[in-house]
Amino acid sequence: MAYDETAFRRGDEPPTDPAAYRANSLAAAEQRRRAEELDAADAMAVEAAPDDGRRDRLGIHLGWEVVLLLAAGAFGFLLWRENANTFQRPALDGLLITGAAIGLLTLGAGLTLRAGVPNLAIGPIALAASLHYAEQGDLGLLRAGVPALIIATAGALAVGLLIVVLHVPGWVATLGAALGVIVYDQLRVTPVAVQGTYDPTNQAFFLFGGFALLAVLGGALGTVTPVRRWLGGLRSPGDPARRRGAVVALPVIGTLVLSSIFAVGAGTLIAAQSKTPIVPGTGLEWTGIALGLALLAGTSAFGRRGGMFGTLFAVAAFTLYLDWSTRKGLDIALFATAAGVLGGGLVVTRLVESFGRPLSPVSGDEWNAAPAATAQNWTPDLESWTTATTPAAGRTDRWDDGPWGSAR
Repeated sequence: MAYDETAFRRGDEPPTDPAAYRANSLAAAEQRRRAEELDAADAMAVEAAPDDGRRDRLGIHLGWEVVLLLAAGAFGFLLWRENANTFQRPALDGLLITGAAIGLLTLGAGLTLRAGVPNLAIGPIALAASLHYAEQGDLGLLRAGVPALIIATAGALAVGLLIVVLHVPGWVATLGAALGVIVYDQLRVTPVAVQGTYDPTNQAFFLFGGFALLAVLGGALGTVTPVRRWLGGLRSPGDPARRRGAVVALPVIGTLVLSSIFAVGAGTLIAAQSKTPIVPGTGLEWTGIALGLALLAGTSAFGRRGGMFGTLFAVAAFTLYLDWSTRKGLDIALFATAAGVLGGGLVVTRLVESFGRPLSPVSGDEWNAAPAATAQNWTPDLESWTTATTPAAGRTDRWDDGPWGSAR
């Protein structure tokens, strides 16, 4: 008569009682079924663990933002020592406009990073907007800017729908969009002189103040747990190819549209205050700078996590550094600067992910907590040491039983 394979590997003799054999087989089958249920429940728990509603720790963000503030103060001091007139008008107005333009790019990069769809096209879009305004600026700010905004919005909508429908990585889709915009940027072979008469320095304080307000309010909203989880819904803790559902459509498409609009505004500001012609290129150096500053500000490269004042402090520090290096005569390529900022941002991401995740519930208050929904309570159905089953006869090595074990 056939018997349990496990018992055969263990070396047990087959039970002579058919009832005992059936009892053992049923108990083994029940154990396997419950083990499979527990494995499935554990997998579901791992999948849902990062989105369990617990708040991320903000201590790492607050501490790092103090470092960024000190860095901004240090670069401000160096710039003041180089030329004290930099902090007086009209030089201060140009500094604020540069900060507002870089800030808009960083806001767009940080927003899309939090949503899990980093927009790699913001640099080329900004350069395209600068070239467009340089050529069409004589028509007026409104007539020159509205077509650029419409085209950028339509492109962002198309890319967002592509990401949501096909569920593909956002950086790949936006990189394809960036390559398409670069084609437009490189249609010019010579620098383009700015034709417009709009001077943004007259509203320098308002423009930089608007960026600062958006940065702080956006960071504060990002610390609210429901908002953070909704905005970063595309971040999957398990299989990255698993569809996240229609709930991620609005944050993905919305952040891509906003970041593209910010890029158009940044490019227009850069062209409007430029005293020299706009040079055609790729614009990817500004994508690298914007993403690097967003990472340095404390926004995680994995999405969702970020601080409150980091964007404002990082942009202020970088703007002061850029002006100081120019006045100092440091000939550092923007691509090299972007690479350095990105490298530092990746280090900050590691710190944010390591020290910003929620604490595990291991404190003393958790000892009496209710059991998890996936836990299994003990029932008499499970086989235990006291299970009333007929044990199989085992072999012995006693001399009085003979060389073949127990006598039967």
